[in-house]
Amino acid sequence: MLIALFADIHANRQAFAACLARARERGAARIVLLGDYVGYGADPDWTVTTVMDLVGRGALAVRGNHDNAVSEPGETLNIEAKIVIEWTRNELGAAERRFLKELPMTLNDDDRFYVHSEASKPSGWRYVNSVADAARSIEATSARITFCGHNHRPQLYTVGPRGSITAFTPVSGSAIPLLPGRRWLAVLGSVGQPRDGNPSASYAMLDTDRHELTYCRAPYDVEEAADRIRKKGLPVWLADRLAIGQ
Repeated sequence: MLIALFADIHANRQAFAACLARARERGAARIVLLGDYVGYGADPDWTVTTVMDLVGRGALAVRGNHDNAVSEPGETLNIEAKIVIEWTRNELGAAERRFLKELPMTLNDDDRFYVHSEASKPSGWRYVNSVADAARSIEATSARITFCGHNHRPQLYTVGPRGSITAFTPVSGSAIPLLPGRRWLAVLGSVGQPRDGNPSASYAMLDTDRHELTYCRAPYDVEEAADRIRKKGLPVWLADRLAIGQ
């Protein structure tokens, strides 16, 4: 089975639509969504409605910190993120706000564990930015493969039979064999606001039959997404950063 995985959509309609189309062209039979559907971007209503429809059709979804902030005003965010979340609350209907509030923090599926941030304390919204961070997350679950988002940069960690952890940055489009006898933590890049210097939307495809993971990029109309942010009166930097992938 081919599973398409998306994280950090951030209300970027153009990027999410492009990733969904590419994943379906690749034959995705299932969709997994790892949080932060809102925040930063101009189309929260469309994005959350789309996620709700996908979940209604069998997709799996967990909650991100920006999603949590919609119903929890005390959530810690930077000033630009707070401005957008305050605006987002008025853009979403009651059903959409309730959907975000009721999303689970984590999900288990076969040998896979899904979380927005990391497994040791999902509600703490810690980033996985190092081998030490990855080790803490991997040790908190018995899953063979953990998938997370949150830091907007693709990264992969693997633990060998003797407990040593290796980290590497995956090459887009190259299938990575998830070797038996190892445990894995895959940090997805961001659909809606990549921060690795590549403006193309980032997602991943897992082949459960071949035991392979492929990180993918989907070019999209960055300028249209940026223009929508500007037209909504949101912080201009959130529009400008899309073109440079930062």
